[in-house]
Amino acid sequence: MAVQFHKENTIALLKKLVETPSPSGYTTDVMNIIVNEFEKIGVPYTRTNKGAVIATVAGEDSDRHRLLTAHTDTLGAMVKEVKSNGRLKLTTIGGFNWHSVEGEYCTIHTASGAKISGTILMHQTTVHVYKDAGTAKRDADNIEVRIDEKVLNAEDTRKLGIEVGDFVSFDPRFEAAENGFIKSRHLDDKASTSLLIELVRMIQKEEIHLPHTTHFYISNNEEIGYGGNSNIPEETVEYIAVDMGAIGDGQTSDEYTVSICAKDSSGPYHYELTQQLVSLAKAQDIPYQLDIYPYYGSDASAAIRAGFDVKHALFGPGIESSHALERTHIDSLQATARLVYAYVTSPMMD
Repeated sequence: MAVQFHKENTIALLKKLVETPSPSGYTTDVMNIIVNEFEKIGVPYTRTNKGAVIATVAGEDSDRHRLLTAHTDTLGAMVKEVKSNGRLKLTTIGGFNWHSVEGEYCTIHTASGAKISGTILMHQTTVHVYKDAGTAKRDADNIEVRIDEKVLNAEDTRKLGIEVGDFVSFDPRFEAAENGFIKSRHLDDKASTSLLIELVRMIQKEEIHLPHTTHFYISNNEEIGYGGNSNIPEETVEYIAVDMGAIGDGQTSDEYTVSICAKDSSGPYHYELTQQLVSLAKAQDIPYQLDIYPYYGSDASAAIRAGFDVKHALFGPGIESSHALERTHIDSLQATARLVYAYVTSPMMD
């Protein structure tokens, strides 16, 4: 059967996921959503000690398994210091530039469970006071959080329950336009997570028989480098990371196709498996781009570094302005969904 891409379901789930704060290290809430989705679908799953969730769909071949992964953890920050003026100094979670979050609304998540709003700003923001407001370096020393409470000093801030080590999440600002564009923070990699969950839903609902037992691994530490590098079933032969395609100068990836990665900063992906993906895209007229990401790593490459003997590959939707105010198009999500379906329903190469 042809893959049925449920646009409305995918977008609704994506919105729910991106609006659930989940910087790496603070992912319990979003992983509970994943568990709830798998329970509604009726697919068996396990939870790892690190908090990841692995759903399994039995296939005709139970000796050679496949594993597909996407991650729900995102960029974010933690409170590094409560400053004498009552504002907060931050330390980054994941790889982003400070200028990409300057001016963004945020939420401080205290140990007691309180959620306090704020804005990420340069200390020297006021142009009527600071001559270097436009030229001062955007870094951890100058960026601070202005808290939306009456605070004049560090003691006032601490009375709110805010302390060093509290997590800080960035407002996503999710929008899905009628012309197909979807823009939000954290499309990396919640767009792919939504696609995998909707695929599992369709497989179960339509009673689709897979040629190989297939695991769907939703990880929660990818942005800090070790999301999918453990708990891989020993029968796994092929490991696919479904993650964003990087767009920019010199890249082939765009917002309207599925991007297949041949190499990233970890090195080349498995050649034959990558070419199998290309062949599937060609055979089924799935719009795709083959690309190389110069400053990139995935859960698949993390698994290889951890020593797992698997064939690894990477593909996913093209995401514009990664690790900032991201954007993609429904066409890219659909192309990715079609390639994922083509892959899991095809026989494994010898």
